[in-house]
Order: sequence, then structure tokens, then C-alpha cells
Amino acid sequence: MLLHDEEEARDIVHDIFAQLLDGHISFDEHKSRAFLFTCVHNRCLNVMRSRSARERAMRYYMPDEQAPSPEASEGLITALLDGVQRLEPPMSRDIVLMHYRDGLTFKKIAAHFGVSETTIYNHLRDAMNQLRLTIKQQG
Repeated sequence: MLLHDEEEARDIVHDIFAQLLDGHISFDEHKSRAFLFTCVHNRCLNVMRSRSARERAMRYYMPDEQAPSPEASEGLITALLDGVQRLEPPMSRDIVLMHYRDGLTFKKIAAHFGVSETTIYNHLRDAMNQLRLTIKQQG
């Protein structure tokens, strides 16, 4: 699931159908399934982009767990920030910060470093694995 929140996903689908019924969105009936999927997918991406970096990180690291208490949340955030600062290689740390803090796309980060988007993805994946390990060690 793209949003990791079934209720929020339902709200998005509801909003799309409401806009269709209100006439705010028009579409070709022959391509309705693909069009609706694209509308919902794009709206989910918009919601994800609008979230704060802290909320994105918490949802990414704990998508299936209950939300922690504010005290536990602060401890996790502190552990995460410490973990980010210790990421190796330093390029991985920079990629994590550029993507999650600054909201840059893989394409923009790749252009910044002069590497492929796949390289950026691989660095980010490795960094996320390091951070998950840090979180597990803290818990």
C-alpha cells in the first residue's frame, strides 16, 4: 500500500469519486479504469509529498506498528538523527537528508552527484537498512 494508511487511502478514493460526481473532473469513459487509477495514485503521491519529514520517517520505519507515545517518539527521532549522522559512506547520509529532509527526487539527487538514479536508490536502500538496524538496537 502506497500510503501505509488504509483509512487515508479510502478518503482519497472517496474524494476522487466526489470530484467526478461534482463534475470537477472529466474523463474518457473508455479509459476509466486507468484514469481512476492514475488519479488515485497521483493524489497519494501528493499526500506523501505534503507530509513533514518527521512523519514520513515515522511512517517509513514503523508502517505496521502502532504510533509510539510522544516520549518514545522523541527517543526514536533522536536515535534516527544520530543514525543518519553516522551513516557510511557519507554520500548515503547526504542522500537521506536530501530526499527526506529536503524532499528532493531521486532524479534531482542523481543530477547533483552526477550518478544514475539507480545508484541513488541503492545508496538510500542501504542507508535505510543501516537505520533500521540502529532503531532495532535502540528498542
